[in-house]
Amino acid sequence: MRLNIYKTFLVLIVMAMASACQKDLLETVPDDRLSAESFWKTERDAVLAVNAVYPNCLDAGDRLFMFDAFTDIGHTNSFFSANAQVEQNVFDASNSVIATLWTELYQGIASANFVLDNLDKIPTADQALINRVRGEAKALRAYQYIKLATRFGDVPLVTKVLSIDEGKALERTSIDTIWDFIDDELSEAADLLPVSYAPADLGRVTKGAAFALQARANLYAGRYQAAADAAEKVIDLGVYQIYPEYGTLFSYSAEGNSEVILDRQYVKSVLPNNIFGTMAPYGQLGRDGANTYVPTKALADMYTMANGKEIAEASSGFDATMPYDNRDPRLRFTLYVPGDIMPNGQVFNSLPNSGTADAVGGTFFATTTGFTLRKYVNSEDAANPTNNGINVILIRYAEVVLTYAEARIELGLIDETTVNAINEVRQRGDVNLPAIALGTSQTELRDIVRKERTVELAFEGLRLNDIRRWGIGEQVIPGAVGGIDYVEEGEVKTYVVPSFQKQFNPSRDYLWPIPYTERVLSPNLSQNPNW
Repeated sequence: MRLNIYKTFLVLIVMAMASACQKDLLETVPDDRLSAESFWKTERDAVLAVNAVYPNCLDAGDRLFMFDAFTDIGHTNSFFSANAQVEQNVFDASNSVIATLWTELYQGIASANFVLDNLDKIPTADQALINRVRGEAKALRAYQYIKLATRFGDVPLVTKVLSIDEGKALERTSIDTIWDFIDDELSEAADLLPVSYAPADLGRVTKGAAFALQARANLYAGRYQAAADAAEKVIDLGVYQIYPEYGTLFSYSAEGNSEVILDRQYVKSVLPNNIFGTMAPYGQLGRDGANTYVPTKALADMYTMANGKEIAEASSGFDATMPYDNRDPRLRFTLYVPGDIMPNGQVFNSLPNSGTADAVGGTFFATTTGFTLRKYVNSEDAANPTNNGINVILIRYAEVVLTYAEARIELGLIDETTVNAINEVRQRGDVNLPAIALGTSQTELRDIVRKERTVELAFEGLRLNDIRRWGIGEQVIPGAVGGIDYVEEGEVKTYVVPSFQKQFNPSRDYLWPIPYTERVLSPNLSQNPNW
């Protein structure tokens, strides 16, 4: 599936080619392109067509890291990029990052619509395969609409290939209608999709992935009963479980493990990514890369002590002179902190004035907070930092279990099932935090599950949507960006990124603007408030 699903973008230009193609006087058949007359003839055409939808809809790792850098737990390492403007909320509707994201999302939708518009042209004896392809396209299209709804609110609902005139006349559809559409599409997709695939087709959307996306969408929409129901359907499939080792969950050895519901697959030297070259410590990379997005103090401080107590809690045992010792193990499984060993065997030392390549503030290429990401940074990629084959996990079972718990908490359904769901995640083998007790109040559980989502799913691209749906942007985002805590001349200090302030306007920043260029192309598109 890794090779098959990404190697063919050709089908995406079929329609354009077909519309431009005319028979010449000799009625010759072009041999350098596909036409509508020669495609949509076999089941293989259907599979090739849906293969081309996947790379348009499945996020790459840098996208996930970028979205968390737009929140309190991450930071864009380059001050001068368009991404940094988005992080600070000092941009407008002409920002290139926002425009690109909008375009990519609708490109994915267009490619899925192209498949769905043409599937029924295929004469087939294998209706089950055609139904599966239909389910894949529907699920991937719904996935795009989840991203659109959470980022932009009301958006055009496009369910077929559009003509130029139809595109110019687009209007926004209410977000409630978008959520209804997503829910219906994912229900239909789940009915058409298998629970699992043969090895050659690993990486395709499964029934479990459709239900997991449905749970995610309904949680974002505040439809808690529907979210709990969809999450329970994933659980009841009985094919997923919490992987016992968080420390190796994002390694090559754990690819395709029992917790992975959907991932974007890569192959070194054939279809590689560049995660190591952009996220590993600069001291590991030298001239082969630079830190692009880095974690912050806000994230580091959310990890409890190993005894389950908050670091500011009385008798927690927190020692400010050794701030990263005796903490929730996921802290060091997620971040490189000073004193950790890098893949090259050297010590990561980002302390100011340490004289190392990683010294915070020492170079534009090293981390500006003193932290770097550890997830997905594997020693197998050290020799060739820009040629990585590690798969990027887009949905995993831990998220589904926490969605189930959160939805039940919001519904007031607080019982052993709800509490056990949280404990299932926080007590995996190499984490093993103290269990949450039955009898914990709804308010306390709400705080617990929100923090659990943040630390468990850090740098997996979900924090921005969580901040928006919880309505806490103005509480957690504004201000300077904090970095590592360290001791200098006997005094505990916190490194603060210089000359960088995040802002958040609650009357504006819970949604991004409709890109300026889109409103020029489609004048009927209204703008979000205060943009």
